[in-house]
Amino acid sequence: MKGSDKLKYKLQTATVVEKLIAINVLVFFLFFLFRTIAYLFQLPSDFLLEWFVFPKELGEFIFKPWSIITYSFLHGGIWHILSNMLILYFSGIYFLNYFSPKRLLNYFFLGVIMGALVYMLSYNLFPAFEATGRSYLIGASAGVMAVLVGIATYIPNMRVRLLLIGSIKFWYIAAFLVALDIIQIPMGNAGGHLAHLGGAALGYAYTKQLQKGNDIGAWFEKIMDSFAALFKPTERKAKMKTVYRKTSAKKQATTQRKSTFSRKLDKDEKQKQIDAILDKISKSGYDSLSKSEKDFLFKAGKED
Repeated sequence: MKGSDKLKYKLQTATVVEKLIAINVLVFFLFFLFRTIAYLFQLPSDFLLEWFVFPKELGEFIFKPWSIITYSFLHGGIWHILSNMLILYFSGIYFLNYFSPKRLLNYFFLGVIMGALVYMLSYNLFPAFEATGRSYLIGASAGVMAVLVGIATYIPNMRVRLLLIGSIKFWYIAAFLVALDIIQIPMGNAGGHLAHLGGAALGYAYTKQLQKGNDIGAWFEKIMDSFAALFKPTERKAKMKTVYRKTSAKKQATTQRKSTFSRKLDKDEKQKQIDAILDKISKSGYDSLSKSEKDFLFKAGKED
């Protein structure tokens, strides 16, 4: 297999979490490469960056509305992107065992939007920021926190095994990171920590509403589907004459009932397997699953 074919295969089989991480890493290296070139040729290094970061001023935001999304793909340094991508990967694995890839994107991007709005509101509301000069928001942390807190709210008592710590409930991890953001607000990067909390609040509220039967992110998913449809090639229909075969109404009804009954059996059997696996997870943790069970749960999540 050629190198290009391997890359194409990896892109096709990658999960939505892996694709998000890949985009973030690629953008990170491209912007730092541009900074290096700008430094060598003594050019202004931030003029391109300023078009994609999220500002605290509403007047500036109006001229670059795309920044409410693009800021999340920019990071200030290696530790910044490394910590975000590790948490996204860790929480995303569990998330995709219970929800579809599209829903993960809902959580991530709605968390990003909520984080930006909380950031802007905070800088224009709290007296602590009155003397602050120009300030911009960058980083995927708000979206990452939305995914982490969202899945932790859904499976709070799920035990995960952490290095040096051992087995710990999922919600403890989320609660610790939220508390860490609250504590660090007076210590620096207050706007960033407030944005993280905005994303965390979105993740919590989203899951709670889903448990009540309300999908508060359905509107955003429709927007993403409409946007993706713009880039799909239109299929050309072959100019062929369609020949219809006449069948009796009784035979059609019988065939339709059999097909419906078969689909219902398949769906019920699949749901029973999912329920059994989820029960096993709640009792013994995700690590107790066999490879076939993990693969089945992953495929079921993709089909939702």
